[in-house]
Amino acid sequence: MRKPIIAIAGLGCENSTFTPSRTKVPAFHPKRGDEILNLDRNKFLKKGTELGDAAEWIGTLTGHAMPGGRVTAEAFEELAGEIVSRLADITKSSKLDGLWYDIHGAMFVDGREDAEAELLRRIRKVIGPDVVVSASMDLHGNVSRELAHQTDLITCYRTAPHVDVLETRERACKNLVNILNQQSGGQKPTLPIKAWIPLPILLPGEQTSTRDEPASHIYAAVPEVEAMDGVIDSAIWVGYAWGDERRNRAIVMATGTEETAVCRGAEKIAQLFWQSHADFKFVAPTGTFDECFDAAVASKVRPYYISDSGDNPTAGGSGDVTWTLHQILNRKEVKKGLEGPKIIYASIPGPEPVQTAIDAGVGATVTVTAGAEVDNLHAGPIELTGRVHSIRHGDIHAQTEVVLQVGNVFVILTKLRKPYHLERDFKQLDLDARNGADIVIVKIGYLEPELYDMSKDWMLSLTPGGVDQDLERLGHRLIRRPMWPFDKKFETPPNLKARIIPLSHEPLTGPDE
Repeated sequence: MRKPIIAIAGLGCENSTFTPSRTKVPAFHPKRGDEILNLDRNKFLKKGTELGDAAEWIGTLTGHAMPGGRVTAEAFEELAGEIVSRLADITKSSKLDGLWYDIHGAMFVDGREDAEAELLRRIRKVIGPDVVVSASMDLHGNVSRELAHQTDLITCYRTAPHVDVLETRERACKNLVNILNQQSGGQKPTLPIKAWIPLPILLPGEQTSTRDEPASHIYAAVPEVEAMDGVIDSAIWVGYAWGDERRNRAIVMATGTEETAVCRGAEKIAQLFWQSHADFKFVAPTGTFDECFDAAVASKVRPYYISDSGDNPTAGGSGDVTWTLHQILNRKEVKKGLEGPKIIYASIPGPEPVQTAIDAGVGATVTVTAGAEVDNLHAGPIELTGRVHSIRHGDIHAQTEVVLQVGNVFVILTKLRKPYHLERDFKQLDLDARNGADIVIVKIGYLEPELYDMSKDWMLSLTPGGVDQDLERLGHRLIRRPMWPFDKKFETPPNLKARIIPLSHEPLTGPDE
């Protein structure tokens, strides 16, 4: 029996609709052909591995962008067009059996709705309805009924923070190969039954970390359902809280060979989720910035971390909101200069201030204006005068980084925005964020594992920005209502019965409820 031929395609991005920034083609770092197979995140497909040798894998185009503002229509058309064109070329010479649809699930495109479903519809027009499609996603993605309909297998991460990225991607491919290997004598594989349940819940990741309850016990049910006879996979999508689109909400799905089993499994998880919907809390103590800073100053442990959550670039923030830095520099403790607590702040992007610091060199004193080039909805640019502490070139995200010491505050400036999640991010800039600072303020939501380990204590500051944790002040207009936590009372309880998604990929009819 010949090996199945499987193409790889997809675009992954998490886009806030509440930030003025836009995501363009270069941000996706597109990979093509064999480049895709050689990526570390796809190492389970390398030659000599079980999965790599189980099929003929053909890369078309994949792109994964750092979260940001909406994708421009031009960027989407360019990348989607190339994916479709490459798939068309493959189908001219090969009989394609499967497609691994490598996406995130929270991509928002100017002038388009349900972008991942739209891209897959275009792909289906080229590869046809019989090619088996397996999607891997982030649990902060969105699964519309249409996306569930256009895929045959679908799965997502089971941890937040995401420590099972490789495992999830491999699972999507393994499930796909297993289905395709059912073929014999030219017969089509038996497609999985798909049970889909939408829930009227839309919560930020900072309230749904699988480290904590109630998410920990809800997600613990996922492998239990997957282990049931007749079930291939089960999954929970929390949804993406900073996207204002009708599809945005929590989703539970189960796929398998037995309708009764997949329905029972999906309904079990959905009921657990809804029973706990009012129990979700932030993963750490929260407060206004002043409340968090007061707590940090008063604390006897060091370093004390503060999450500047409203402009978190890894959730879709523009990264250049200056509101928090303005607050820091106006604090009386900071105005004491070197007598105050030593503070690290990460970060503010801006090519001009970075170049000014480079031209002056380490040790020089410079005055620069930084930030609010993209998102000036909450505060304007900030003027900084300080000593150039360090300069670093060649970062994959920032390109160039400099540290400006403004009194007792070490401000990281970047040419392009960058998330600061790792200890080495600071060490490379001659900053000790584990033992050498009193307060570390990072643009992030929940602390990523290394930061969590480095902190002796921390708080999540409810700061303004394109990914404001206070969802109710953002102004969602397009999401379905009622929706928790926007609505606290429901006249009727939600329908937690499984909806069976048709196996045919013909256009859906009827309400997507």
